[in-house]
Amino acid sequence: MQITITARHFDLTNAIRDYIEESCTKLQKYFEQIINVHFILTLEGGRNSVEMILHVPKNNFKSEASEQDMYLAIDEAVEKMENQIKKLKGKWTDYSKKKGLKDNTSFVYANLIEREKPRKRIKTKRITAEVMTVQEAIDKFEESTDPYLIFKNGETDRINVLVKKDEDHFKLLEP
Repeated sequence: MQITITARHFDLTNAIRDYIEESCTKLQKYFEQIINVHFILTLEGGRNSVEMILHVPKNNFKSEASEQDMYLAIDEAVEKMENQIKKLKGKWTDYSKKKGLKDNTSFVYANLIEREKPRKRIKTKRITAEVMTVQEAIDKFEESTDPYLIFKNGETDRINVLVKKDEDHFKLLEP
């Protein structure tokens, strides 16, 4: 990523230059295909204005901010840019999920999808375990069509799971 800084009506300090470079590294965690960023810093009438132009493949973004302090103006412009990048990334990801990746989809779309971690969904089912012996559990389990039976073992006072292996064989899971 190439960073260009233009200062109007004041001298650019190394501290401001370093701060801008550090702020731009934050943007790369959201989007790695940034080609270049151009900052235009202006001091007019005691107000600090920042104009930020960002180039990514197939898109250009612009954000502006004006504050009393130059650092606050930079932060505000970068925050606005983050929101634009997140929105773009979301659109690309949603589009690719709806349409599926095709051969003519550009490498940028593919890279974005590969970096997204698939979300795992966990369904929680709360049950009340009946207190019974292992033999009572086997008798009850033979009557049901469920693949497993969870019960509280009356002998050990612990939760057990009875699983059907085949017609006449069961597996008892104890913690």
